[in-house]
Amino acid sequence: MKFFFKCAVFVLLLSAFTVQIKAQADEFCAESGNSPTMDSPFSRIPYVFGRISIKGLLSNEKFPNVTIFLSGGQERAERLSISRTGNYCFRVKSTGGTLIIEVNGMEVTRRALPAINGQFREDFEIQAGETNKTAPPGVISVKYSRPPNPATVELYKKAFEAEATGGQKELIETLKQIVAIDAEDFVAWAKLGSIYQEKRSYKEAIAAFTKSLEGRIDYIPAWINVGMIRIAEKQYEAAIAVLLQAAEFDPTSARIYQLLGEAYLQSRQGTLGAEALNKAIELDPVGMAEIHLQLAHLYQLAGVNKLAAAEYKHFLSKVPAHPDKKKFEAFIKKNPE
Repeated sequence: MKFFFKCAVFVLLLSAFTVQIKAQADEFCAESGNSPTMDSPFSRIPYVFGRISIKGLLSNEKFPNVTIFLSGGQERAERLSISRTGNYCFRVKSTGGTLIIEVNGMEVTRRALPAINGQFREDFEIQAGETNKTAPPGVISVKYSRPPNPATVELYKKAFEAEATGGQKELIETLKQIVAIDAEDFVAWAKLGSIYQEKRSYKEAIAAFTKSLEGRIDYIPAWINVGMIRIAEKQYEAAIAVLLQAAEFDPTSARIYQLLGEAYLQSRQGTLGAEALNKAIELDPVGMAEIHLQLAHLYQLAGVNKLAAAEYKHFLSKVPAHPDKKKFEAFIKKNPE
């Protein structure tokens, strides 16, 4: 009975979900010396923040050199080196922009940002594995590695140079030449798709990601990006279908279930949204712990403080040193289960 009541609360608060998912930025921004709450109590100054998770890294294994860049318009790109916490935070100075992640000097993924007018969270999951300086851009996991094609090696060098100098038009043309020679190069297709996604040319991006998946049907980065595009287009049912398929290929990805939960909630399917978000927490209890805070905020808005207190309690069991610990504990004490 309690479960169905919780789901009913989700249905009442779907419109507030996206707003609440942008909150609680201070935890992520502390390492970079930012405090959005103090800087902008009404969220008028935009921030993008989140966590970069390295999957498959052994506890005794050396943490790779992870760098995230925020590139926007004509401004010089900002960069942050990432510690084991995976946290990053940027104050956004221009409309939109692109987040680019490098591991050991190799770009592994990039995502275009929407026009941000407040606080926006964007998480990444990177598969640990060997990197190769001569490999195509975007490869980090040996699972997705692909032997270099001698016919496209020089074109890849040209693509690297174009990207380093910001020649987006030249980069697109070079990638088109690569896939014209090697139509099964799923990495190059996905790279092309990510650039179109950055430009918000979603039709072209979907076409490129589709070609990528034709070359490697289980290439999860392409599935996730297609799901994100469908969410950005407010095509939530399409996003759900894409992300469900992605979950079949990689049922261990918390990021997939986080996005799936958002798509369900936005499409007014509260029960399934709750299940997906809880699955994300189950797969990555600490990395997705902030979902507990999001749920708690929603329950508070609905006036169901006991359920909110339970979520705060779960959160503190995973993040006991949170700056707002005393505030959460006071709320839990005031609203016992």
